[in-house]
Amino acid sequence: MNRGDIVELKIEDYAFEGKGIARVAQENEEKKFIVFVNGSYPGDVVKAQIFKKKKSYAEAKTIEVVTPSEFRTKAQCSYFGVCGGCKQQDLIYSKQLEYKSKQVKDILERLGGLSEFKMEAITPSDKTIFYRNKMEFSFAEKRWLTTEEINESSEILDRDFSLGLHIPRIFDKALDINECFLQSEESNQILNFTRKFFKSRKISIYSTNTHKGYLRNLVIKQSHHTNDLMVNLVTSNEDESLMMEYTSDLLKQIPAITTVINNVNLKKAQVALGDYEKVFHGSGFIFDMIGKYKFRISANSFFQTNTLQASRLYQTVLDFAEFNGSEIVYDLYSGAGTISIYMSEYVKKVYAFESVQAAVEDANTNNGLNDVKNIEYFEADLNKSFIPIIQEKNIPTPDVIVADPPRNGMNPKTVKDIIQLNPPKIVYVSCNPATQSRDLRLLFEAGFKIIKSRPVDMFPHTYHIENVVFLTKN
Repeated sequence: MNRGDIVELKIEDYAFEGKGIARVAQENEEKKFIVFVNGSYPGDVVKAQIFKKKKSYAEAKTIEVVTPSEFRTKAQCSYFGVCGGCKQQDLIYSKQLEYKSKQVKDILERLGGLSEFKMEAITPSDKTIFYRNKMEFSFAEKRWLTTEEINESSEILDRDFSLGLHIPRIFDKALDINECFLQSEESNQILNFTRKFFKSRKISIYSTNTHKGYLRNLVIKQSHHTNDLMVNLVTSNEDESLMMEYTSDLLKQIPAITTVINNVNLKKAQVALGDYEKVFHGSGFIFDMIGKYKFRISANSFFQTNTLQASRLYQTVLDFAEFNGSEIVYDLYSGAGTISIYMSEYVKKVYAFESVQAAVEDANTNNGLNDVKNIEYFEADLNKSFIPIIQEKNIPTPDVIVADPPRNGMNPKTVKDIIQLNPPKIVYVSCNPATQSRDLRLLFEAGFKIIKSRPVDMFPHTYHIENVVFLTKN
């Protein structure tokens, strides 16, 4: 088996990040050779092409499904298989949940070396389409062409303007899409109107090579419990007359839009965040609910992407912590204060720590919206020790620490701080079980016991999964 070979494989298992696993017998070897196969599921027989070969394993991509698994289904989206967003849309949802739960358990046991904890049933999502409250689309000078489009006449295709989603690991091109099943029908209308408006006027697109051009990103945020709908156009410079024309025409086509913003990104990096913003319609904010609590969402603030499922995620935190009302709680990576506010009525006091100043400002605003009196927010660089802030502010030691870090997990200094604080309980929320297992191992070695784990599916049709783990001092 060499790179470039096409082989027929029986898929037996499923790995994290959406790869089927085939095991191939080796001559004079008791241990079977592992092949990870993109685009395959257990029960499939596939023809796959090897694109990476190592001593103990290989990676391949499916080029033909010879015999499909009984768990396959027809993907709803016409861009499935090209766009990298919904890698499991052709797998029945019950199996998605089963594999995600199994993968979380395997990662905690295999990577973290953890055992003797209770694995609770995964929490499913009621909505499997149109569940996102935020979509971030990219403008690109180069349009990613599908195989069908490449075979068409080059005179028909417009290769120089696209608005859509990036193909995985391709940053200079975007797949031009007119329909996505992740957010809403209104979102698709905004996407298609925006493309037509700027394309017809031959407005330039920002290039990461030349650092010239106007259009960068289209970000749409939509509430699920109110009727708020935000359109945020990210550009490299200001053009007030063009934005006014765009806003006017956009509102005529989609009157449900409640606010329109222009974020101006002066940086060379292709990120959908502006150095400053100008509001062209509405307040510049939208509002949404998690449980009974109301939250203000700005163009650049973080908010759980699946609003409807967020309340179940936060309820898991309450279930695990078993608050009695007398606790001092630290909320690490507190963001806009959503978890802090959600658990505030069940505890004595919450001290919340967050690295991003804008998020701390949003959190204080959300405190006011909900008339919450028992939370204090602190701007703290969680890549450094936050113990000095605790000492300076004379903050009492915690009974419970709740941590919800980004995908790369907690900084080792933060883990050391937690160990030094030595809380009786820890609730660790993570969107990446691999980095979570790394941090849990450090806590385990310091004397904390992993009691239980519960995955919560925030992102149907993808391999992403949130996981909540409860630890106590051993």
